[in-house]
Amino acid sequence: MNKPLRHIAVFCGTLVMAVLVRATWVQFVQGDSLAGNPHNRRVQIEAFSQPRGDIIVGGKPVTGSVATPGSDLAYKRVYTDGPMYAPVTGYFSQAQGATLLEGVHDDVLSGKDARLRTGLLDSVTGKRPPGGDVVTTIDPKAQEAAYKGLTALDAKGAVVALDPRSGKILAMASTPSYDPSAFAGLSAKEGKTFTGLDRDKDKPLSNRAIRETYPPGSTFKILTAAAALEHGTVTDINASSGAPAPYRLPLSTTEIGNVVPDSQCDRVSMKTAMQWSCNNVFLDAALRTGKDGMRETAEKFGFNKEQFTPVRTAASSYPGDLDKPQTALTGMGQGSLTSTPLQMAMVTAGIAGGGKLMKPYLVDELRAPDLSTIERTEPQMLRQAVSEPTAKKVQEMMEYTVTDGTGGKVRIDGVTVGGKPGTAQHGADVRDERPYAWFVSYAKLPDGSSPVAVAVLVDPADMDISRDDIAGGRLGAPIAKAVMEAVLRK
Repeated sequence: MNKPLRHIAVFCGTLVMAVLVRATWVQFVQGDSLAGNPHNRRVQIEAFSQPRGDIIVGGKPVTGSVATPGSDLAYKRVYTDGPMYAPVTGYFSQAQGATLLEGVHDDVLSGKDARLRTGLLDSVTGKRPPGGDVVTTIDPKAQEAAYKGLTALDAKGAVVALDPRSGKILAMASTPSYDPSAFAGLSAKEGKTFTGLDRDKDKPLSNRAIRETYPPGSTFKILTAAAALEHGTVTDINASSGAPAPYRLPLSTTEIGNVVPDSQCDRVSMKTAMQWSCNNVFLDAALRTGKDGMRETAEKFGFNKEQFTPVRTAASSYPGDLDKPQTALTGMGQGSLTSTPLQMAMVTAGIAGGGKLMKPYLVDELRAPDLSTIERTEPQMLRQAVSEPTAKKVQEMMEYTVTDGTGGKVRIDGVTVGGKPGTAQHGADVRDERPYAWFVSYAKLPDGSSPVAVAVLVDPADMDISRDDIAGGRLGAPIAKAVMEAVLRK
């Protein structure tokens, strides 16, 4: 071979080798990222090429798939009672992607999960089987009571109900909400609908139950009481606290009063303080327990940590670097303290469960198309947040608050109920912002166990109601009662 031909052969060989190396790199190294690229049209076509599995509530699907004629995306998602269940299902859209359970369990719903393959041929060929189902823990009657309670007020807000015995999430509502069916496709109209929702100042796409945090106000007093009892700051809930009303914050000239006359709260016991929501007693209890003791108990109930239900939640916050006035303010649920409604439901459930905190979960099982179970969630105890004697004392105070105090609107005939209302100030100038209204409660069976604990948050910013009428017992208690009654009837 002469020299020019040899050079040409080497050059061509180098080109062939480069092509082979590049093809190998694309196929084996970049293959997964290219296949999963949302801009890859083939990925979209494949994702919407067959009906999707369903999300199940109370034995019935709240989702479905319909054909989309004339589109290379063969099917799109539809939802039953979309706004009511949107905080549970999330959305699955041809244009906007997937959120919440639609996103977390996309592999099962789409049929891509390897556990759905029925034979060797499917595994070898990579053929995608039909999608599986996601069976939720949601009680449809409790969910309806929560959602209708909030919409009847025409308020922004959220409700979470838990089964303290297992951690099952029985209801999770958020308002204002949205219909995921309204933007499930690719049309211009659906695109405008999503854009409008995304830009809405009321944030209907945000799940207030688990993704937004708020000062918990006086509902946090149940945790303050638990911390004070657990750390020995308070040993007798019927003894005088010695805390004067109004209460002067340490290192400050600021005095904190009460909604009821200060004379009604002056140096009263913790039980009486819970009954009338006396700020002075809980400010003093938090201050004497100290920031470390308060934070330790808060963290045992789940603060300062994200939860996975399996949907990820925002972390509620009990800050670590607090001075004495700030520590005192956390005792009444104010200051730099923040919580999701789910977190306050967890605190209430932990108290109702004798101090035992169960991991909250939203999915009961994952199911194959033939209805066989491929994965089941087993209840999991997170920790003993406080001792059983401490929990029993807080229960006694919460139940007294319902029978003889500010929680009376949540009473249920023939049922022992514990509750605590709360009003939470917020904003740079609390005089300009309407406070949040909270209510937390639980119902107890004759054997002492509790099948339901509820947290209700109402943001009355846009409600046609006077500031004086904003109170957790007035706005939140009827919703909490309706949710508990729905669970108890079942």
